[in-house]
Order: sequence, then C-alpha cells, then structure tokens
Amino acid sequence: MLKAFTEPFRYPRPASAQQPGARGGRKPAAKAKNWSGTLQRVWHYLARRKFKLALVLLMVLLSSGLALLGPYLVGVAIDHYLEGGLNRTWIWFLAGLAVVYALYSLTVWLQNIWMIEVAQETVYRMRLDLFAHLHRLPIPFFGKRQQGEIMSRLTNDIENVSSTLNSSAIQIFSSVLTLAGTVIVMLSLSPVLTLLTFTVVPLMALGMRWITRRTGPLFKERQRRLGELNGFIEETLSGQRIVKAFSQEQRVIGEFSTRNDSIRLAGFWAQTISGFIPKLMNGLNNLSFAIVAGFGGILAIRGSITVGVIIIFVEYARQFTRPLNDLANQWNTLLSAIAGAERVFEVLDENEEAGDEGASASLDRLEGEVCFRNVSFSYEEDGNTLTEITFTAHPGETIALVGPTGAGKTTLIQLLSRFYNPSSGIITMDGRDITTIRRESLRSHMAFVLQDTFLFAGTIRENIRYGRLNATDEEVETAAKLANAHSFIMRLPDGYDKKLETGGSGISQGQKQLLAIARAMLADPAILILDEATSSIDTVTEVKIQEGLNRLMKGRTSFVIAHRLNTIHRADRILVLKDGRLLEQGSHEELLTKDGFYASLVK
Repeated sequence: MLKAFTEPFRYPRPASAQQPGARGGRKPAAKAKNWSGTLQRVWHYLARRKFKLALVLLMVLLSSGLALLGPYLVGVAIDHYLEGGLNRTWIWFLAGLAVVYALYSLTVWLQNIWMIEVAQETVYRMRLDLFAHLHRLPIPFFGKRQQGEIMSRLTNDIENVSSTLNSSAIQIFSSVLTLAGTVIVMLSLSPVLTLLTFTVVPLMALGMRWITRRTGPLFKERQRRLGELNGFIEETLSGQRIVKAFSQEQRVIGEFSTRNDSIRLAGFWAQTISGFIPKLMNGLNNLSFAIVAGFGGILAIRGSITVGVIIIFVEYARQFTRPLNDLANQWNTLLSAIAGAERVFEVLDENEEAGDEGASASLDRLEGEVCFRNVSFSYEEDGNTLTEITFTAHPGETIALVGPTGAGKTTLIQLLSRFYNPSSGIITMDGRDITTIRRESLRSHMAFVLQDTFLFAGTIRENIRYGRLNATDEEVETAAKLANAHSFIMRLPDGYDKKLETGGSGISQGQKQLLAIARAMLADPAILILDEATSSIDTVTEVKIQEGLNRLMKGRTSFVIAHRLNTIHRADRILVLKDGRLLEQGSHEELLTKDGFYASLVK
C-alpha cells in the first residue's frame, strides 16, 4: 500500500465532454494541463488588479530589502562596538535598526491587507466566470457528470485557490526575493562561506524533487475523489426516499465509507510525504549553520574576516534557508491550490453550446408553424435516434407524440428547443430555419410543463413569475386563476407569499403541476411543450390540471408527450414513433381506422 502511494501517479486526465472538432465554443490560449499553464491562467486573473498588485509587489520588495538590511546593521554595530565601545554612533546604529524593523512591520502589514483584496477579487472573478460558463455549456455536459462533482469545483476547488492566494502568495513572492537578495549580499561578503553554504543546495533539490513527484499527483487525486464524493452525497440525499423505501441505508453508508476512506488515504499520504519537506529543510538548515559557524570561526582566527561579518553571515545563512523553509511549509497549500485551479480550468475549457454566429435573427412574434423536413439525429456516432422525420404542425394545432420508451419522443422536443442540433435535415418555425434564430429569442416563445416540475427556493409568487420576470402581481394571480391554482394557493399560510424550499417541498405533486401551468400561462408562449404533465396525478387533481392545460393550449401550437388515452384522443394530430421513425400520423379516429401500430397500442 505504501508503495502504491509513494510511487509517482500516472492516470489519464478527464476527457472533454465533446470530441475534437465539435461545434461551438471558445478555445483558451493555454489549457491547464501542467503547472505552468495553470499558474499562467491564474496570473491572468490576478493581472486584472494590476495597480493594487503592483503596490503589493512594491511592499514585498521593500520588506525583503529591509529584512536584508537588518542583519547587516547588526553586524556593523557589533564591529563598531568592538572597535570603539559604547558611543553616540553606536546608539545611532541601534536607533536606525529600530526604524528598519518598524518599517519592515508596516510594509508587511500593508502587503497583507492589499493582497487579501486582490485575492478576493481574483476568486470572485474565477467563481463568476465558472458559474456563467456552466450556463453556456450544452445539455450533454450535465448529463455525463454528477451535480455534486460540478458543485465541488465551484466550492472546494475555488476555495483552495482562495486560501492559497490569501496566505501563501505573498510569502512565496517574499521568499523568492529574499532568497535572491541574500545570495547577492553573501557573495559580496565572503564568496568562500557562500560556496560552503551552497553545499546543502543539491541535497535540498534532490529531496524536493523526490517528494514533489509523489505529492503533486496525490493532491490532484484527492481533489478528484473529493469531487466524486460530493456527487455521491448529492445523489444519495436527492434519492433519500428511494434509499429508505428499498432499505439500502447500510449499503449506501458502506459505499460512502469506502469513498471517504479513499480520500483519507490519498490525503494521508499527500500530507505525510509533503510533511518531510520542513523536516528536510530544518536538518539541512542546521547543517548549513554548523558549516558556516565552523569555517567562519577559523577565518576569523586567521584574521580573514571580522566577528561582525561572521554574525552577519550566520544571519544571512539562516535567511538563505528560511525562504526555502517558508516555501516548503506552503508547498502543501500550493499543490492543493494548483490541483483545484486545474479542475476549474478543465470545466472552463469545455466547449460551449454551439454558438449563434449565424443565428442573428430575433423573433418579435411567432405564429407557431413548425415544420420538420427529413430530420435525423444521433447521440452517438453509430445508429440514429431519429431517422428522416417529416411533418408540419400548423399554428394553434395540438400534436400528440406517441410511442414506446426510447422511440425518440423527448429527443424530438430537444431538437425543437435547440438543446441539440439535427445531424441532418431542417427544422423551421414560421418558415425560418431555427438555426438562424438566436436560442434566447427562440426559447422566449416556448414554455414547458414537464412531468417532474422543478420549483426554486422562494415564494409561490416568485416561482410563477419565473415565466415572465416583469409581470405584475395582478398578472401573476390572473395566470394562477386560469391554471386552477388560485384556490389552493389562497388556502396556504401567507398565500402567494408562502416560502417554498428547493423542489417545492410542502405542497403536493398536483399542486406543483398547477404552479407549472400558471408559470407557462404567464409566459404566454406561441409554442407549448407538455411532457407527461398529468402523470402520477390522482383523478380529481387531473381534472383541474386538464382544465388549466386546455386554457393554456388554446390558440397555441402544442406538443404533448403522453401515454393516457384521454390526453391523446383530443389532439388534432397524433405522431406515432417507433425506433426513431415516424410510422403513422393522423387523428385518433383515423389511426384507429388504419388498424396499424397505434391501434395495437390503444388495444
């Protein structure tokens, strides 16, 4: 087990949701495939606050210079005291030393305050960009990933970046500057002692290389497993009723324990191995101090250098290893932040939904004529989900989609709303190819009432108003009355101002459907899509829902996916799908007369 975690990790990177050459999407200049690419992109965010960042770097430069000046003044003061004793000049040296360290404290305080501001602005922009980008990604991206895993990138991974920028960035900059300045001053004081101090550097480099080759992949693996665990938690909590209904609590707990243990194990070895870095640095620091003190004493006895120079050099030798110690102590945080940033950029690198470059048209109004001409579509390369679909829905007509599971009913609706684009063929609305219409404009003329109604956390009034955000309270209530939802709303505590939790817990499934109908009614769409809107509803509630749907469908082109006969037989036309092909179309009576596949379904 130890060998498995101490050997360098080699595992494939997550594949993009789309294959190369997929339509749409912007391509970033440098993808986060390595440390340099990831750090370069983080720097791009930091550079947006150039002025404040320049002030931070100036303070780091000043504090590093003052940190180098302090030990030098101490050594000079000691040499002056040994030569002339306690006098006014020596007192001035002490006063200057006090001023240096006071200014040092001030510059450190300023750089910390300003860096926190820069870091928070950077993380704010990263989080905003990631959230906005998620809303520009195509539907297949979300179908292939767990929601919790995506949420982990928005929360845990970005928080790792935030903590590193707040606590480690300045220390890293300061350590690098201090290290460079220390080497320059040491060489000017005594090249011999400097070379002796450098004898520990190869040991440091070898130790760091051995450790980082193992800890880097471990931190990435921990972040990946943490994302998977978050996905599992989200999935389990969402399906809690099913878990309890099938008495799967112990199995779920056992699986959680296994996943949790994998995170513990990856984190344990990552922290354990990286924890060798400070110990290695401290040991080499003591070795360096012993070398400088021993050889410096010999040179002082021979008169080659003064006692003050030895003291200065000992302090600088400590300053030479102290930045390395600081870097070592921050290494865990830095590795975790890089792993988190890389996971964020992996999502930002995903191709966006196929663009609207050729779809510049906006629709002010829509009559509702929909035409499919030889439309084919496939989710995968082998085999079509829909094949050569051709039909025309006239304005105000109700089209029912009928067929067994997997026939392509929902896929047809997905193409109509441009969640996907056809592999071949053309879909038109009012004679215009929908690929020439901006998605936002196209969907603004459509409304959906789905089987699983989703309600947001907020009041009932806010959930209905989601259909049209600029609607007045009177319009919201009018829509609720038309949907047969007003009466049950008024019986609730606080009425339209009743707070609902996410998903609409606290009201029945039928009441959720009525609110969904009210929401669609308020949107006043030209095209209406109903996907099993009356399934899993009792008979009495179904009557109310059907009355609301009838009002909603009046004068609108409607596409209805349903299995209940009483929903289907009222349609103006029924499209019968099987294995992705359109077998039959016509009214209920016409299809029964043909005695074909539809008639067998009815029987």
